[in-house]
Formats: sequence, C-alpha cells, structure tokens
Amino acid sequence: MKILITPRSFASISKNPMEMLEEKGYEIIKNETGKPLNNKEMSVLIEDVDGIIIGIDDLNAGIITQAHNLKVISKYGVGVDNIDIKAATTQEIVVTNTPKANIDAVADLTFALMLALARRIPEADRETKAGNWKKFIGTSVWRKKLGVIGLGKIGRQVVKRARGFEMEILCYDIIQDEEFAKQFGVRYVDLETLLKESDYITIHTPLNNATKGMIGYKELEMINENAFLINTSRGGIIDEKALYNALKNNKIKGAALDSYKEEPPEKSPLVELKNIIMTSHNGAYTKEAINNMGIQAAQNLIDVLEGREPENRIN
Repeated sequence: MKILITPRSFASISKNPMEMLEEKGYEIIKNETGKPLNNKEMSVLIEDVDGIIIGIDDLNAGIITQAHNLKVISKYGVGVDNIDIKAATTQEIVVTNTPKANIDAVADLTFALMLALARRIPEADRETKAGNWKKFIGTSVWRKKLGVIGLGKIGRQVVKRARGFEMEILCYDIIQDEEFAKQFGVRYVDLETLLKESDYITIHTPLNNATKGMIGYKELEMINENAFLINTSRGGIIDEKALYNALKNNKIKGAALDSYKEEPPEKSPLVELKNIIMTSHNGAYTKEAINNMGIQAAQNLIDVLEGREPENRIN
C-alpha cells in the first residue's frame, strides 16, 4: 500500500510514528517541498495512494475525487476545515484526527499569550534589546474575569489553568456540562454577556458554518475597551477586518492570534499594529504534542487500512 505524508514535522521529534508505518511495509511518499502542498502538487501525489496523513494542506472535493485508491485521510492535528468531509464521505473515505494529542500544548500557549498581552512582554523585549530602558505598565491576570468561548477539550484545560490564577470564569457553549462547571466554578452565560463582562476572552471552537465570522464588528463593539482577545483556534472564527478596525481605533486593549484566515498572513494589515501578538499557528508545536500527534495519526491510518474502527473517526 502507498501512503502520502504531508506534514513536515511528522516524526521529527521521534522516529516512532514513521517506524509504525514502515513496519507495515507501506510505500511512503513524503512532502519534499518544504511547505504545504498546493492543489496541483496534491493532485499529482494523491492519485494512487491508499492513505494520507495530512496537515494544513487543502484537500478539496476536486482533489478527493481524483484519489481513486484512497481509503483514509488521517489528519495530523485537530481541525479538519481544510478537508472536504462531505466529498470524502461520498467516496467512502474515512476521515480521522488527533484530538487528544495537542490539548495541553494549545492550552499552554493560550495562557502564555494571555500573560504576554497583560504584561506587554513583546514590547518590553523589543525595547530592551534596542537599548531603550523603559518601564511598561501592564495589567494583572490574577483574579480577573476570563471568558472562554467553547468548552471542549482545550477550553477545559484553559479553565483548569485559570483556576490557578483564581480567575472568575464565564463560558459560552451550545452544550453545557453542568458537572464540570460546578467542579471548576464556571458560569455559563450567553455570548453577549461574556463579551461585555470579560477582561480576557479566549476562543476554542472548531471552524464550521456556525462559528465562521462569529466574532465580527457587532461582537467586537460589545467587548470592553480594556479587554484582550485571544484566538488559538481557527482563523476564520474572527473577522480580521473587524478586528483590525477595533485594534487600530483602540476599541479593545489588545489581541493575540495563532491562526488566520489566510496563512501565512503576509498581506494582513494586522501586522502593522503594535497592540497585537501574532504567532505562526504554533499551538501544537511542543515536542510532546508533535510526537503524540504523529503516533495517533499513524495509528488511525493503520487501523482503517487493516479494517479496524479508528479511535478518532470524524465521518
């Protein structure tokens, strides 16, 4: 069987994920471009493969219909918005992901960005290195109000970290887990209340038709002018034009993004602003998470090709 692997970081920390595939005798094709595959490159490579381990490369319906032997699309990561699930299902191709692998890594980055915004760490770093000995007045995180949009696996880990800072925690989610809320002191509210009352707002929802653009001009107007917005989820959830307007006109204090509608965000006007921290979709990039994602993605692929039900099936 032939396997295509597109993520550059796959098996970069440990050989274990690659060895799992090699032990099965698969013919392995790697992405040698040094970047995510474009549609033309993907079309050429995927045509006769039996399985693919995919990162953020686009896998649209047109490409999927060309993959006549494809049986499994194993996402190396959590978000599957780059994969046409409907087309895969029509072609009877199993789609999986690795939802447990990077939970702590993304939650850690979320809190790191929150602290960096609060204490203006990037600004202080730049000025000190430039020889300017300045004092930057920041904002406390201790006992402030945190609004969590999406209380899934990552959102819950952010809540647990916030409890260590004795934060008051508000949450907006269409599914409410009252037992978790009671255990960790979470108060469920509607989105408007969360936006209006929170000092820090973090986003942890998947990107789908319901969440696309859910934070736009109207929602940003609701946010307190001294509040911070952090997104370590998917880029399309925030209207970036609306965010640019809010930040440029100081309608909110600051923001931190780890994902964007277009990646990399080379043409985004957000790069001009000083009150935003921008990282390179780095949430899952710890040694532990990369290795875990590789192992889970490899196991999901193997399970499908050997006729077993994978642990993390999407369709």
